Amino acid sequence: MVLALDLSPLWISLKIASLATVITFFLGIIAARLLLDYQGKIKGIIDGILITPLVLPPTVIGFLLLLILGKNSPTGQLLNKLGINLIFSWQAAVITATIVAFPLMYRTSLGAFEQIEPNLLRAARTLGASEWRVFWQVMLPLSYRGIVAATILSFARALGEFGATLMLAGNIPGQTQTLPIAIFSAVEAGDMQQAFIWVSITLFISLSVIFIVNLSLQAKGNIQFKKPSIREVKTQPSLTGLSVNIEKYLPNFALKINLQANREALGILGASGSGKSMTLNCLAGLAKPEGGQIILNGRVLFDAEKGINLSSSERCIGFVFQNYALFPHLTVRENIAFGLQKFSQPEQHKRVELKIAQMQLQGLENRYPEQLSGGQQQRVALARALAIEPEALLLDEPLSSLDTQLRSQIEKQLRETLANYTGITLLVSHNLEEIYRVCQNILVISQGEVLCYGDKRDIFTNPGSYEIARLTGCKNFSAIKIVSSACVEAIDWGCLLTISQPIPNAVAYIGIRAHHLVFAELASFKAVNSFPCWLAQMSETPHRMTLYLKLNSPSSHINDYHLQVELFKENWYLLQSFPLPWHICLDPNRLVMLDDV
Repeated sequence: MVLALDLSPLWISLKIASLATVITFFLGIIAARLLLDYQGKIKGIIDGILITPLVLPPTVIGFLLLLILGKNSPTGQLLNKLGINLIFSWQAAVITATIVAFPLMYRTSLGAFEQIEPNLLRAARTLGASEWRVFWQVMLPLSYRGIVAATILSFARALGEFGATLMLAGNIPGQTQTLPIAIFSAVEAGDMQQAFIWVSITLFISLSVIFIVNLSLQAKGNIQFKKPSIREVKTQPSLTGLSVNIEKYLPNFALKINLQANREALGILGASGSGKSMTLNCLAGLAKPEGGQIILNGRVLFDAEKGINLSSSERCIGFVFQNYALFPHLTVRENIAFGLQKFSQPEQHKRVELKIAQMQLQGLENRYPEQLSGGQQQRVALARALAIEPEALLLDEPLSSLDTQLRSQIEKQLRETLANYTGITLLVSHNLEEIYRVCQNILVISQGEVLCYGDKRDIFTNPGSYEIARLTGCKNFSAIKIVSSACVEAIDWGCLLTISQPIPNAVAYIGIRAHHLVFAELASFKAVNSFPCWLAQMSETPHRMTLYLKLNSPSSHINDYHLQVELFKENWYLLQSFPLPWHICLDPNRLVMLDDV
């Protein structure tokens, strides 16, 4: 006679594991999202507490829950007064399953969130997206595989929970006897056949869930999320300019920026780590200064004294990131339209088509970023930033990842685009020639300090200080000693130089740009400050030569030189026909007097 198998442990386990997974799903994602942005000192402590159930033995968890929820505990006594008894109930089994499964959901989701490129989230905010929309339309689509994996792990963990459940919910057939407890009871009673049946059912459920979900993930390329409606916003005021006076403390220095920008493009030039990108992040609301003000077209975006700090989504500032930060799960068309949610569908379509035409992206509308070349990605990023009609456009090294030929083409298109843009443009770059060609005005910063700000021609002609001259591409410097009102000794070059301009009292160096040096052999005149020179070494590009020269005597080794000279190859081929020594001319009108700051 074959006895009917009591399937109640199966249904109880499925009910408890499913309910615990649903609870864990929401709690785990919320905790992961909150901790992702939290940078407080106790972040490690909070994370440790949240994953504690993952490392503690289940019996310890069960014992702690008994202390907290038991009838003699304050919580248990309060629940008893309310007529609620959790101990030895199926609800207690749900609690234990939720607690032991939570760390897997939380930690796996957090890992998935941390894998998202931060600039993608920043880009979404600068395009006007609220934090909810950033989460719903960027974070979830880009991390859903990790979240699905976390859900599977959580369900499996909840399904297999034993020790804590046994201590808190007991082993009550038909009420709290889950599959793991049923297996334990069968083995304890010596019924190995029944235990084997329960083990087989448990394995079948777990493997089936994993197989079905993996099959589903492979079939779906992307998950589409419904776009939330966004209310219309008021028209922005007319353009009047950007005023910035901020201070932000960084690990190695304090960033202090004071500038005024208008219709003419402003280039921010400086060495790596000088604070260029952080300046743009502060303007866009991606970083918060410690002090100062940011005012755009009469709107106060930030005021430390008044406690004003508009979010990125409220600033109406377009941002093109160095890596473009295109949303990988969206097509070209969807990327450009991302910031246009406040407009009607016909208006969105009109604006997107206009930008596609302006950026010559026809035929690429339905491609994903990974299917585009670097130049195409750059054009999509620029189109996306301009589609929202921002009052200011921030460009952070927009051409740095392109090859030389493509860089020249995209730079040309960038100049043409900015010529028709009526807003304020700030371009950050360490490429001197790029900034000079694109921008009319230049801001030079070093270690967070503004060294100079003004018309590019004025700055290049008269940099004023050694550091400004260096950052703007001057390669030849020498400490000086004043000989007379019209003559100085260039100590590092070992020569006397006639000066055509007044010598400031604070002058410490003299400099001359490499392309301002002239060879007497190639000139039709005999210039002053002419010295014999010998070639120490040289380097070449497809069109130019850089010569390293020593004055007055031959060079003893390749690093024994005084000056760098840049000239076109046509002149180099001609110069080679003359025997050494050549004669180099340091034009008094090209020499610049420099302070030591």
